[in-house]
Amino acid sequence: MAGAAGPGTGPGAAGGDGDDSLYPIAVLIDELRNEDVQLRLNSIKKLSTIALALGVERTRTELLPFLTDTIYDEDEVLLALAEQLGNFTGLVGGPDFAHCLLPPLESLATVEETVVRDKAVESLRQISQEHTPIALEAHFVPLVKRLASGDWFTSRTSACGLFSVCYPRASNAIKAEIRQHFRSLCSDDTPMVRRAAASKLGEFAKVLELDSVKSEIVPLFTNLASDEQDSVRLLAVEACVSIAQLLSQDDLEVLVMPTLRQAAEDKSWRVRYMVADKFSELQKAVGPKITLNDLIPAFQNLLKDCEAEVRAAAAHKVKELCENLPIEGRETIIMNQILPYIKELVSDTNQHVKSALASVIMGLSTILGKENTIEYLLPLFLAQLKDECPEVRLNIISNLDCVNEVIGIRQLSQSLLPAIVELAEDAKWRVRLAIIEYMPLLAGQLGVEFFDEKLNSLCMAWLVDHVYAIREAATNNLMKLVQKFGIEWAQNAIVPKVLVMANDPNYLHRMTTLFCINALSEACGQEITTKQMLPIVLKMAGDQVANVRFNVAKSLQKIGPILDIDALQEEVKPVLQKLGQDEDMDVKYFAQEAISVVAQRLRKLDFPVKDSEEPSAPGADKNHFLRPRGPGEDTRKFLPLMSRHKETERLGWLPRRQ
Repeated sequence: MAGAAGPGTGPGAAGGDGDDSLYPIAVLIDELRNEDVQLRLNSIKKLSTIALALGVERTRTELLPFLTDTIYDEDEVLLALAEQLGNFTGLVGGPDFAHCLLPPLESLATVEETVVRDKAVESLRQISQEHTPIALEAHFVPLVKRLASGDWFTSRTSACGLFSVCYPRASNAIKAEIRQHFRSLCSDDTPMVRRAAASKLGEFAKVLELDSVKSEIVPLFTNLASDEQDSVRLLAVEACVSIAQLLSQDDLEVLVMPTLRQAAEDKSWRVRYMVADKFSELQKAVGPKITLNDLIPAFQNLLKDCEAEVRAAAAHKVKELCENLPIEGRETIIMNQILPYIKELVSDTNQHVKSALASVIMGLSTILGKENTIEYLLPLFLAQLKDECPEVRLNIISNLDCVNEVIGIRQLSQSLLPAIVELAEDAKWRVRLAIIEYMPLLAGQLGVEFFDEKLNSLCMAWLVDHVYAIREAATNNLMKLVQKFGIEWAQNAIVPKVLVMANDPNYLHRMTTLFCINALSEACGQEITTKQMLPIVLKMAGDQVANVRFNVAKSLQKIGPILDIDALQEEVKPVLQKLGQDEDMDVKYFAQEAISVVAQRLRKLDFPVKDSEEPSAPGADKNHFLRPRGPGEDTRKFLPLMSRHKETERLGWLPRRQ
């Protein structure tokens, strides 16, 4: 692109008289010819600015020809150009001049890179709507014909996406030509072209007259569905959905169903996968009668397919299939024709199949009702809860509310709760973490009494888990539970148990107490925080471990806004001042930060604060992290903040300091 003649020759080209205000535009124009790809890309992205500066006449006569003549750039530049031109109609003079944009886009629609061609086709489709019917036949339809009969497959694949936008507004004679070109592309020698035609077959069928659909589209569909390339056949399945929506039941049975039955038993698993993936859409398109006679047997075969990918795709559609069945006789059909195959999938050898089934099987309970759920589905749920694959177990837990609505909490707890408790104590920490995330949902379903009886102790046990991520999630879980069950429940059932951990010999558990207080203080309010939590935090300020002490300072800073003036002035401030003189650099730094926040709080409440009580430069001590280490000094003492907390604890870089 460098060195090519462009629209204008220098800064004066944009302004005519050398106006300095247009100099940036001249720079953009020059960058269109620059050797640097990034500069050209930036200029292309600002093409609308250049066009505005040039005016509609010069944009049509200079800028667009220049762009058309230089379509050999890097793919990312061409992609940006194709995107820009789709919104250029107003910059070339409006719909009357929209045809001026067709030459550069036609060139872009023939390049080798697929994403550029696709973007060019998208812009062409957008511009086609701005053509009048006369201009469409005069300029746009000839472009489509040229692309459709191009020597390179790239142009022919691009043409496939343009037939449906120009067909509805064309005259009858032109429509016949368009259909003829599309038929030719459907039987093209190049598989890539047939693929493109198959992918647009359904879209094209929607704009055709019904007679043309029956006489021309259906034969094309039949041929593409029996193509030698499976990549073409699977796209024909997708087109089947659109075609089926256009035909009557009788026409469907005669024209479409033989081909669809063949696709459901295709030798290629990819085609069978596509049938399974589009099954719900096919079911709605063909109607209940054909579904019962043809699709249910096909679905049974897909559920027991030899390929795991096909079984997984079919398993994903179980719930939708059952929901779309006619209400009359639905329960019988599911129990007799679907459930036996579901039972086999529960113990499938492939974990993806079991996971796909677990994500939808709970939804069957609302369809089958309480008795059938208890007798037939609960054993399947229980088996999946005990599955060795974590994803299967989690998919069941995440949908427990569906079953709870049908069978009630007591039955649910008796049958499934033991398995949930077992998961909560799983050796894999990610499984435990997922259970914690679902605990607030589960608590809301169970109710406070049942939760206290069965799950409260479990939530407290997570607070002393050996994995930091579990302890952190358990802390957040407590806050959500307090929000759900209320302050009174927290005061009786949670706060006393949390505060006891302040005396734990393990410093990590003592720190967890502080994290819990941080999370619970806002939910519990001023009274509980001041009377029950604050004394424990102040007591922990004398802890032997520096990590605990600097977290005390952070906790006092966190709960400070909740406390009243007396507590801040008489209890919090003296402790923070003492911590501010601590021998540990981190403790001293966080104490000074907290003192600053508390002082600001007191000032807002019009409480007198001495200058000496507020550090003159709260951030001054941050420089201690940058101080060079002296001979023999312990480098751990000067590690950045995060290495003294989460990351070191998780990775085990630092030993416990006593």
